[in-house]
Amino acid sequence: MADDKVRSLQAALKSMGYDPGALDGLDGPKTRAAAAAFGGGAGVAKPAAQDLSWMIEARAVFGLHEKRDNAKLRAWLRSDNKTLGDPAALPWCGDFVETAIKRAMPDEVFKGDLGVNPYWARNWVTFGTQINPTYGAVLVFSRGSSGHVGFAVGQDASCFYVLGGNQGDSVSVVRIERSRLLAARWPSTALLPASISLPTMTPAGIPKSTNEF
Repeated sequence: MADDKVRSLQAALKSMGYDPGALDGLDGPKTRAAAAAFGGGAGVAKPAAQDLSWMIEARAVFGLHEKRDNAKLRAWLRSDNKTLGDPAALPWCGDFVETAIKRAMPDEVFKGDLGVNPYWARNWVTFGTQINPTYGAVLVFSRGSSGHVGFAVGQDASCFYVLGGNQGDSVSVVRIERSRLLAARWPSTALLPASISLPTMTPAGIPKSTNEF
């Protein structure tokens, strides 16, 4: 049976240069192969050898669903020896970003409120150093009185394209309005990029997220 969340996943993969087959909402072999290629960095968007270490970590769990893939996702989220808990019951966007960062850069220090609670998305506004939005930057967004956090992978005139957790109950790419951006941050233990570059993408069925879950 077709699933709108699978269709959104297929659209995201297609927009980034991976071929999931027909955008039919069916979780078939071509869709799974495209998701695996994205996770392994084999597509045209960012070959693994050229990608950022924390983005390789984040992409490795792309497509995992908080219920369908609960055991695998929970194992990854606790692989940095710290976790919020069950992603099917708790808002885990901060846990996703923290795990990717800590697995890639274990010496990265989380200071202040972020060190106390990296699971509260707005605490990421003090992470690392400030940077203009670029590929791989940690983007922090408002969401009412709370927030959302994920990694920048693209942009269009009105939205940033964000690779994150707790997006449609999974690790996925969604579009988030530029007006919601609170901060763009870069790991303090990583070299600043030589140039600020955020690929221009087209919606092509990628959902616009207004209330991440």
